[in-house]
Amino acid sequence: MDFERWKRLMNALGFGVCEETFGALLKAYSEKHRYYHTDEHINAVLRHLDEVEVASHKIAEIELALWFHDAIYKPFSNTNELDSANWASEFLTSNNAPLEIITNVHKLIMSTVHTGMCDDEDEALMVDIDLTILGASETTYEMFEQAIRKEYKRVPAVIYTKKRSDILRGFLERVRIYQNDYFHDKYEAQARKNMRQAVAMLSAR
Repeated sequence: MDFERWKRLMNALGFGVCEETFGALLKAYSEKHRYYHTDEHINAVLRHLDEVEVASHKIAEIELALWFHDAIYKPFSNTNELDSANWASEFLTSNNAPLEIITNVHKLIMSTVHTGMCDDEDEALMVDIDLTILGASETTYEMFEQAIRKEYKRVPAVIYTKKRSDILRGFLERVRIYQNDYFHDKYEAQARKNMRQAVAMLSAR
């Protein structure tokens, strides 16, 4: 995680350096039970944000949401996104951010629950960026699947296989995985290939 980038973002939001929060985020993303949801994931999603041309005037809010979106990650919790969104809200509130920004960042983080189509373009961008790993090269995607399995290593193989297969099939059943044309054109075909192969491998076990 890039402290210089963090400082530029804080400046764009009109805050101080907020070094303590940066340290807390780095500590959170360095927890020992994480194998995919680490600081490297945050570095990756921020690189993807840089690659796409963003028309939104709320780019700083999108970037902050990406910094916080997996800040709380407990494999057996159903409230990781909510807990992460609440942490972001607390951070913004402590820095006297306008209610509109607090509400928007919270909403952006909650969109990464990945329940379906998004309400607006900023949420769609947030979700597409978070899902770029699905369309990575076969080697990178295999490493991703292995990392996810490690995060759920306490789950028995039979249960994990069913749950993971259900999640992947859910994405494959969508008309589009990526809502933005940029991400759709770049990642859709490879994402579907990766997930079909993953489901086949899981089914063969």
